[in-house]
Amino acid sequence: MKLVKISWRNLWRNSTRTNVTITAVALCIAILIIFQSLIIGLIGKAVHNTTNLVVGEVQIHAIGYLDDRSIYKSLKNVDKIRAVAKENNIGMVERSYGFGLISSGTKSAGTQFWGIDPESELKYFDFANHIDEGNFLTKTSLKKVVLGNKLARSLAAELGTELVIFVQGADGSLGNELFYVTGILGNVADNIDRGAAIILRDDFDILFSTNNLIHEIALNSNGKLEAEEIQKLMSAKAAGVAVETWKELMPTIAIMTEKMSVFMLTMFSLIFTIAASLGVMNTLVMSTYDRMKEFGIIRAIGATPWLIIRQVSLEAILLTFLASIIGTVIGLSIAIYLQVYGIDISGKGNLAFGGIVFDPIWRASVSLKSVFLPVVLMMLTSIVASIYPASIAARIKPVEAIHYKP
Repeated sequence: MKLVKISWRNLWRNSTRTNVTITAVALCIAILIIFQSLIIGLIGKAVHNTTNLVVGEVQIHAIGYLDDRSIYKSLKNVDKIRAVAKENNIGMVERSYGFGLISSGTKSAGTQFWGIDPESELKYFDFANHIDEGNFLTKTSLKKVVLGNKLARSLAAELGTELVIFVQGADGSLGNELFYVTGILGNVADNIDRGAAIILRDDFDILFSTNNLIHEIALNSNGKLEAEEIQKLMSAKAAGVAVETWKELMPTIAIMTEKMSVFMLTMFSLIFTIAASLGVMNTLVMSTYDRMKEFGIIRAIGATPWLIIRQVSLEAILLTFLASIIGTVIGLSIAIYLQVYGIDISGKGNLAFGGIVFDPIWRASVSLKSVFLPVVLMMLTSIVASIYPASIAARIKPVEAIHYKP
């Protein structure tokens, strides 16, 4: 306890220098807390958008379906998959896909038609809530279609616009029908915005002459299970299908969340901790030379080098501890504010990555890790930074120190 009091007193011999160093270290800690919270928030939002928007944590297709998306490559053992999903309380939606031509007046576009069940989409996924105009489908929305916003613009389609649809059915026949626009989606994902025409499964079966063909099952437990756990469950019970996690389906986002985040956090942390540790080292070196005669006298009366090293290191710990309290209060306050209100980046256009559109409000995510890690990292680097000035003081010869002239 006595050593702590001595070290605390020594810190304030030059209060200006100590205050400047504490301020610098506190700002570094605050910036690290804010930056980590923002990065964790971005990663969490990326995973949430990817899994909860439309993709799901796991998708199941017929083997080879994703290679050419042929209407004939449909799932055969859907009942088994339904049973496993229900048994493990996993949300599940079934989708049918087919390609065709859609036209409005003199404008036309190639389109991917989605045959869906609107109730399950609204229950387990978010994209159905991203309606920019009109309403999403209901069970009674026969001959109604919801368009991606870019597709709607290319067709000059508005709510109530009559659309002519031409497709080739699964039986080789040509299908054509009139549909009416009931809703236009906001920005969701690039493939949906540019080419999705969403209709009821009943309408899909009539239009494409299919008998309840299912091309995709998307599974979403809302974070209750890891994607790999769901994949393992389904692979064990449903043979002869391709079961893939969102990481396999969206590798760009998976790489960003797993590798880029580590790289960014590591680089940013190193830059600021090195800067702060240099400040601590500079303060302690200057303090050491200012107290050279004092260290000489302490050595002369029997102090061991280890005692001096402990004293100088304790000064670094006390300085960093005080800075940590200040930095944590500042950083945590700003991070909590950003968690609640976020940063509005909508003025720079939609934030999209890997084909998925993100919320234009970038919010932080405050966690114990985002606060604990910067403080511990700064404390460790400060202790390391104190080794050099401590070694100078410990190696000093009493006779030389007593006659030392700064």
